[in-house]
Amino acid sequence: MELKNEVLELLKKSEPLKAGEIAEKLNADKKDVDKVIKALKKENAVVSPKRCFYSVDK
Repeated sequence: MELKNEVLELLKKSEPLKAGEIAEKLNADKKDVDKVIKALKKENAVVSPKRCFYSVDK
């Protein structure tokens, strides 16, 4: 599965997470997760309810 999809699936199933926590749970590099989150924010697929925390708008 593509990292982008993995990040979305994880955020759908959990409370808001930091990029580092997402990377840790997915065994991915934090820099890669940061890039994916930036792209997802541009697409309005994820929201940031608090500074540095990310979630999927349900």
